[in-house]
Amino acid sequence: MILSMTGFGRAEGICGGKKISIDVKSLNSKGFDLNLKIPFRYKEKEFDIRKILSERIVRGKVDFYLNVEIIDGKTDTTLNKDVIRAYMDELSDIVTAADRVELLKIATKLPDAVSTSNSELTEEEWSELLLIIEKAIDNFIDFRITEGKSLETELRSYVKNIESNLTLVAPFEEARIEVTKERMLNNLKDFRDVDESRFYQELTYYVEKLDISEEKVRLAQHCKYFTEVLNEEDNNGKKLGFISQEIGREINTLGSKANHQEIQKLVVQMKDDLEKIKEQSLNVL
Repeated sequence: MILSMTGFGRAEGICGGKKISIDVKSLNSKGFDLNLKIPFRYKEKEFDIRKILSERIVRGKVDFYLNVEIIDGKTDTTLNKDVIRAYMDELSDIVTAADRVELLKIATKLPDAVSTSNSELTEEEWSELLLIIEKAIDNFIDFRITEGKSLETELRSYVKNIESNLTLVAPFEEARIEVTKERMLNNLKDFRDVDESRFYQELTYYVEKLDISEEKVRLAQHCKYFTEVLNEEDNNGKKLGFISQEIGREINTLGSKANHQEIQKLVVQMKDDLEKIKEQSLNVL
């Protein structure tokens, strides 16, 4: 089973008289890249939240948003009315006949006009918040599993295509040798006293040079290993990427040694499927 690096999860709940909504989403990335946005009240738990996310999400470009909605009528923010009145009086002396609503807007944005309560986050509130965070991550991982199943189906299909095209190479190998032999014989027609023994030595040299049996065996082994890794439970995206590089090396060597039109066509088809494998492997956790 594989997991997609792309994911989305949301959870909501009541915490400390507040409605909490949490969104977790991610895209593919080489490592764990976290963008964390939480209210000031929960800043003291930022390290704990980061630790939980890194342990459970493992890898990806992750966005974590924690939003708060007051539902009990209480707020951590207090207007310093005396300070605001003093600001407005000062502003009235500067700007005559000004709209007091506009002055109020300006005054509330000035220093010390608004203060935030620094009441400590209780263990009970943190426990409630932690449950919501875990639920959001659970939903996020469920999304990854669903996307991973789709990814796995596609990857298996592409590997199967490469294996199928590899089996189609064999019938053309004998024909390729005969073509090479005929070409060499035609080139020697204008020469007399050709050493037949030397001719077959040269033919053997070219046949060995064009031999692709080892490449075929290694390519088949790499494809088999790729499928085995797909069945592993561990996070295997990077491993699949390394194996696809090895598959690419063998396909490229097949192409350089092909010396046959039909084999070249099969190599092109294998390269096409390999590119799809590489692209999709980037999305695997």
